[in-house]
This record gives sequence, C-alpha cells and structure tokens, in this order.
Amino acid sequence: MKAFVMRRIGEVGFLDKPIPKPGPLDAVIRTTAALICTSDVHTLHGAIGPRQDLTLGHEAVGVVQEVGSLVKEFRPGERVLAGAITPDWSDRAAQAGHSSQSGGALGGWKFSNVKDGVFAEYFHVNDADGNLAHIPDGVSDEKAVYCADMMSTGFMAAENADLPIGGTVAVFALGPVGLMAVAGARLRGAGLVIGVDSVPRRLELAKHYGADIVVDMSQDDPVARILEITGGEGVDAAIEAVGMDTAFQNAVRVTKPGGTISNVGYHGSGEFVHIPRDAWGVGMAEKTIRTGLCPGGRLRMERLLRILQSGRLDPTRLTTHRFRFEEIERAFEIMAKKLEGVLKPLILF
Repeated sequence: MKAFVMRRIGEVGFLDKPIPKPGPLDAVIRTTAALICTSDVHTLHGAIGPRQDLTLGHEAVGVVQEVGSLVKEFRPGERVLAGAITPDWSDRAAQAGHSSQSGGALGGWKFSNVKDGVFAEYFHVNDADGNLAHIPDGVSDEKAVYCADMMSTGFMAAENADLPIGGTVAVFALGPVGLMAVAGARLRGAGLVIGVDSVPRRLELAKHYGADIVVDMSQDDPVARILEITGGEGVDAAIEAVGMDTAFQNAVRVTKPGGTISNVGYHGSGEFVHIPRDAWGVGMAEKTIRTGLCPGGRLRMERLLRILQSGRLDPTRLTTHRFRFEEIERAFEIMAKKLEGVLKPLILF
C-alpha cells in the first residue's frame, strides 16, 4: 500500500508499506477520508523527537477491511470512524478514568506517535471494539472525520472549563480546535462566549459557531478588552486552544478568582509555559488549570456522531481545501506554511 510518511525531522514523502494485519482484538481499515492537523506539522518539525519512516496522520474514517478473531462489534464492509486517540482499555490508567494516558503520559496517542498513522490506503486500529464507531446513515465521511479529533478536542475544552449554564468564557485562538471549543461552549449553555484571534475569516466563523463577541487581537489588547466586556470581573473560564505561552498567560489573566483555565493547546516548543504570578493571585486565587488530551473511545465517538446526525452542528465549514491522496504533500505544505487561508485540508482516498 502507499503511505505518506515522516522520513526524518523536517522531511516527508511517500513510501510503499505492507498492508497491516490485525491482532485478535484489532481491525484494519481501508481509508476513505482524512484531515491534516497542525499537530502533524509539530510532529514533523520534531516536537516529539525523531521518527523514521513513520506514517503521519491521526484523523480518518474508512471501511472495515479485516477484523481480528475476538472483535465482536464490527465486520468487514462497515463504514467506521476511528478516534485520533486509541487507548488500551485494559490499562490501569484507562480503568482509573484517564484513558488518553493509558501506557503513560499521552499514551493513548498512538497514531503517528508510537505507531503508523492514518495517511495510508489502510491503517491498523488497536482494541477495535473500544476505539471504532459505526458512522450512521446520512452522516457523510467529511462530517464524520471531524469527530476523530477537532470536535472531540474542542468539546473537551468546554467540558474541562466546567462552565455553569449562563456562564462566561473566552476562547484564545480560533483555529479548528478553538472554533469547536466555541461550539462546545454554546452547547454546554454558556451565556457569553468571547472569541480571540486576528484572522478575519476565523473571527467570522467564530460568530457562526456561537461566539457572542469576537476580539481582534491585532486591533485590541485582548486582556484589556475582555476585562472591559466583563466589567472588570473577568470570565468564569478561559480556553487556551493554540499552544502558545502568551495565550496561556492571557487566559490566566482574564479568568476571575475561582475560575478555570482549560488548556487544550499543543505546546510544541520552548522549555516552559509561564503562569503570571500576580494574575494567579501569587498562587492563591483559587484558579484551576485543567489540561487534557483529546478523548477517544467508541462511546465518545458515538456521542459526537449523534450531534452530527441530529443536525446540531456542521463542522464542514472548517474544510477550506480538498485534495486527493496523491496530492497530500502539497496539502501538507499548505498546512505547514498556513497558506491560502487554510483551516483544514480534507484528503480523499
């Protein structure tokens, strides 16, 4: 089969690899659609260290090609979604309620980290009964693939923010995850959603997905503006959705005492992320910092697919480009260099 790989740090290309075989609990999926993620770019540039000829990608849907002898819920020919995070559900961390950390910190993240990812004509899924979900009739592949990561991560940001119904939240950075955090905050019942970015198209999409007010950080100091909007009080929660030290610090600054900072950004560079001491109440302002890795699992994926099936959300407005698999190198370049107003490139197989 043809696979798109990270040959080494900073270099990608196509490579012929054997079609994987499933173990007793596993499945092999024939890929039909995938999305490129900014974290793929971070990986390519060394954020998690060197990798040689590792297949990239972690957001995909497809058709079951083959299943292991102990798989009960899935059969060849069925259309399925695989979560970007594929935990080992028998692991102690998973049993303790931290499935994304099974096998160690970030251990549920296997695709394009510790095993080949999904940018290939076929890909392998461990623990298939726990990590796949059937795609309902009427939900397109293009919509379903957003459940793998963008919706799951963005919604987790809102869930971890512990938003009260009618509460206030600021979302820093309106890329695909931030936009889904805006949508998630609205679904969770937020009364005021403030989106922060500097790209006009992203600010426009934030309004579409539920932001009541958007702050253009190229025109205004976002901290001063958010404090002005909230009468100097700050917000109940702030979401950091980009993985930048300054955005994280600003999230701490605008969160009221007793509030929550929800970090879902991938901090792929630098040795430290800083907490502003005064805004943190010198450590005593009762501000909670919560972090999380995109939740995986069949139940999670089924719930997200239900949101699509009911028509409560259409994530495909995030799709700015469409490419055939053989064109993926160009798609990756566009994503890496943020060309042509890219948000999410869809790859069709």
